Amino acid sequence: MSRVPLLPERPRPLIFAHRGCSSLAPENTFAAFTKARETGSPGIELDIHATADGRLAVAHDDTFIRTAPREGGGKTLEMLRYAEIARVDVGSFFGPEFSRERPPLLEEVLEEFCPGLYIDIELKSRKTTDDPLPPLLAEKLASLGSRVTEAITVSSFNPFCLLAFKKAWRAGGSRTGIPAAVIYSVDRELPLLLRRGFGRLIADCDYLKPVHSLVNPVTRFCSALERRPLVPWTVDNQELAETLIRSGCAGIITNRPQDWFSPVCG
Repeated sequence: MSRVPLLPERPRPLIFAHRGCSSLAPENTFAAFTKARETGSPGIELDIHATADGRLAVAHDDTFIRTAPREGGGKTLEMLRYAEIARVDVGSFFGPEFSRERPPLLEEVLEEFCPGLYIDIELKSRKTTDDPLPPLLAEKLASLGSRVTEAITVSSFNPFCLLAFKKAWRAGGSRTGIPAAVIYSVDRELPLLLRRGFGRLIADCDYLKPVHSLVNPVTRFCSALERRPLVPWTVDNQELAETLIRSGCAGIITNRPQDWFSPVCG
């Protein structure tokens, strides 16, 4: 099966600000995405969950225990309606000046930042069947049109979620594919089969997002052979980043896009 090209019109290397510019502002907030744009970063990465009422909320963890320990409670985002999520302060954990930051909806972020920035949307789901997230995302992207869809990629640790997204996107009748990536690492939370990128065989993905420590000559050879570009994460050391790019990686995901571009003023 042919691969969907990875943002072919965008200059290399591709630079994705991880959860926005999360070294300078609270992750996955408008503040972090705006800060990434201010640094000159051409792209951002973010995470989404399906809410109980079928909205797409931008947040990394299953719960708000880490980013809003006093008010988030132990409920997962999938158990909450977006009206409840929108009241959660996800900025104060980073600094009091960000106390007004709330988890945005995906559509709000896409409408504000596309197509000026390209955006990697990571699907956060543990389900292997009957997952509401992939069709919700496909429907939302289709409604926003080419202004958005030509500036995004999708990715997930869960290859079943990616496969379901691809099926939902094709079922919607779109003639344009969206590049998709399997994310992987050697983290013990991942099933053993998925720790070395074998999820690509399930999802038939178009590119790969390994943790940077797994990029080696064998990884690069397989990437070239399979025509699946590499975009490793999370690369915060400038020397390492430049080494990875010279070795053939299409781009990187970093918490520190400011190291690549002009410093933020003020």
